[in-house]
Amino acid sequence: MAPTIGIIGSGLVGGSVARLAVDAGYSVVLSNSRGPESIAELVSELGPPARAATVDEAVEAGDIIALPVPLASFEALPADKLAGKVVLDQTNYYPEFWRNAELDAGEITSSELVQRHLKDSLVVKGLHNLDWNHMYSNARPKGDAERTTLPIAGDDPAAKKAVRQFLEAVGYDVVDAGSLAESWRIEPETPVYFWPYAPALPDGITGDEEKRFYLEHPVPPISPKAARAMIDSAERPSPVGGTLAGMPPAHVAIFMDQASASTVNQ
Repeated sequence: MAPTIGIIGSGLVGGSVARLAVDAGYSVVLSNSRGPESIAELVSELGPPARAATVDEAVEAGDIIALPVPLASFEALPADKLAGKVVLDQTNYYPEFWRNAELDAGEITSSELVQRHLKDSLVVKGLHNLDWNHMYSNARPKGDAERTTLPIAGDDPAAKKAVRQFLEAVGYDVVDAGSLAESWRIEPETPVYFWPYAPALPDGITGDEEKRFYLEHPVPPISPKAARAMIDSAERPSPVGGTLAGMPPAHVAIFMDQASASTVNQ
């Protein structure tokens, strides 16, 4: 029997994680800060393998707990209830939205910050470096020539194995980027972050045409060898953290459109 995926955060990213998991045969328990009734429509779209729950219920049910939430909310995570759980950390540091002195100084990585709060959990960084649209549309079965590769990082070998198996099942090859202390190699402003997983836009298109192209066109796959080369070539960014200005403009525009059209429940 496939593990159950508990998800804290049912917004754009959380919805894509849930769809990937359901398509791969996993049971999914979705939660957010607003309560199960706010997730009813999404759960109805996903079908019987998915159910809405409170955060505590999702944590209790999940074998792997996904965190598609803003990094700024990490201290609100129930550390006691997440003790012993494999936690898939999808957070990223964007100082324009929330600042942390330790992160700014490069004294700690964002996933180490999450792990320090969740001191009895098994945190694995992953599924954090591509947008929610391509997270779902880029997934391919094992052996497909268009299957791409994602990085993970973590301190516990068994937890990394569990996350690797999940990502492989939902449609991705996986490379190990090392420990949480080394996870800066896969954070914003590094070679393997976001841009390789976004389609290159042709010259001369703007506005709605640009957004449509971005959503509809496939992204060339990244082989495990290419992903490894990007990870190994990374230099620690300074300043630390990502910026909206450093993201593909079409992605930012689509995010603004979709966020304004629906309530993003993190």
